[in-house]
Amino acid sequence: MLFRKKSQPLLGLDITTSSVKLIELSQSGKRFRVESYAAEPTPPSSVNEKAIVDAKAVGEAIRRAIKRAGARATDAAIAISGDAAITKVIQMPSSLSERDLEGQVEIQADQYIPFPMEEVSFDFEVVGANENDPELMDVLLVATRTENVEQRQAAVKAAGLTAQIVDVEAFALENACALLAHQMPDNGIGQSVAIVDIGASSTTFSVLRDLRVVYTRDFSFGGQQLTEEIMRTYGLSMEDAGRAKKQGGLPSNYQPEVLEPFVDDMTQQVSRSLQFYLASGGGREQPDMILVCGGCANIPGIADVISSRVGIPTEIGDPLGQMKISSKAKSQGVHKDATALLTACGLALRSFD
Repeated sequence: MLFRKKSQPLLGLDITTSSVKLIELSQSGKRFRVESYAAEPTPPSSVNEKAIVDAKAVGEAIRRAIKRAGARATDAAIAISGDAAITKVIQMPSSLSERDLEGQVEIQADQYIPFPMEEVSFDFEVVGANENDPELMDVLLVATRTENVEQRQAAVKAAGLTAQIVDVEAFALENACALLAHQMPDNGIGQSVAIVDIGASSTTFSVLRDLRVVYTRDFSFGGQQLTEEIMRTYGLSMEDAGRAKKQGGLPSNYQPEVLEPFVDDMTQQVSRSLQFYLASGGGREQPDMILVCGGCANIPGIADVISSRVGIPTEIGDPLGQMKISSKAKSQGVHKDATALLTACGLALRSFD
């Protein structure tokens, strides 16, 4: 289901611990247009560490998002988290027929997957000829425990949709990075660009070279930590703290005592991720620029703070910057949420494979 080709519109559906984000795109020539969009809060305790605990409750949130968005498509592309997936490039004889290749991949997969094969869902795609041996081809193998797929399928089904594609978040992110090329020097060609996507409970730090992901790292850090600190400091409920974080109205000591320490922590995390990247292989160099995405990218001045502390030009990533927006999507605040839509956009782009 990962590498299946699609010809009909898909809803890009990003399910996280804090929200369900749904986006529908159409294409005219090389331009994309946002047809419909909505985000709904994820019910408390229904998603834990990216695992869906209560598929019915998540399904209800998806159903509300579909209604608010006015989305017409009934097929969806969803994603499992990168740390729930095993990816490996394996070599196979170039002479194998498609049918024989499938059987051989399954035999080889057993060596790389630390679970019984009957508990695993996997897919593969031929990448191309092997550089070192023309008689071999490189094949990308992706596998996950079947339960990771089934919990997401169950939530989507509860909302009345069909999960046509189950992707991996890291692949969806790479797919969406083409939408950020307009912000990169030379449209990203010949450039090394770091993408920092800060979610509710986790952050993905990726480095692109020529718009291809060459390094990725997930770690626990996200906007929920800021919400929890607001709760603790001002005695608010989670819901009220989340609203105050987005809409303002907090006491005057909020910035120096709560927000600035959080921003310090965020810049330290970015700096640490850069160090991990530089140490991960020979010939690594500092990226040419950083694009910050996710809900926390909307913190005023965050790009300037990161840029001044890590010494790399930094901008806020806007995957919708080159798109037309329907009036329906505009009214749902899609522009306001644009920085947090990388994964959802990457999934919606699977409509045009």
